Amino acid sequence: MPAFSALPAGDVRGAVIVIQEAFGLTDHIGVVTERFAAEGFRAVAPALFHRAGGSPVASYDDIPSVYPLMEALSAESIAMDVDATLAFLASEGFGESQIAMVGFCMGGSVTLFACTRPGLAAGATYYGGGLATGRFGLPSGVELGAHLNCDWIGHFGDLDKGIPVDEVEALRVGVGNSGHSATVYRYENADHGFNCNDRPSVYNAEAAAQAWERTISFFSNTLRPHS
Repeated sequence: MPAFSALPAGDVRGAVIVIQEAFGLTDHIGVVTERFAAEGFRAVAPALFHRAGGSPVASYDDIPSVYPLMEALSAESIAMDVDATLAFLASEGFGESQIAMVGFCMGGSVTLFACTRPGLAAGATYYGGGLATGRFGLPSGVELGAHLNCDWIGHFGDLDKGIPVDEVEALRVGVGNSGHSATVYRYENADHGFNCNDRPSVYNAEAAAQAWERTISFFSNTLRPHS
């Protein structure tokens, strides 16, 4: 399975699995992976579209080419790829208490699902959809949220037409019943994809910076450092 991989220069604060957008392992996801390494985390971003051959990437203005790639994913294939990435990190000496996951767009939905399974100490979802209806044969995000197996945070933009605010608030209630620490953050002037500076039409520098700071703080306070 192809992947982006980045190592921190100094002490290792833990490991972060970065889950791609619907557009694949884009340059943006590569930059995010490097940014986590710069913050002291071992970072790896697996290519979830690898079964289509290699690591397909779609341009942000070519939505139709994304649909077949997403439709080929299933709960089973996603679980296999998450477990393979966890096994890779385990081979480097990282245990469950030292691994977090962050996902963007489609990857945000994958992260919420992964946080209901063993293997992670923390997860952060950026504008992951499927909150009301579910994706990839999975239950709805609201239902998944009630069954978290680790601590979690979520970042959502109020201007996101694909993820209505009432669904975000339903998720807040769901994760609140999980028994784990869970926080939903809403960004009033942010749209879907607000973290991606390669998408000028939706990028929101203020929301992106605030969400990044919250994510780094959350992972730093939750993960056990790698010795």
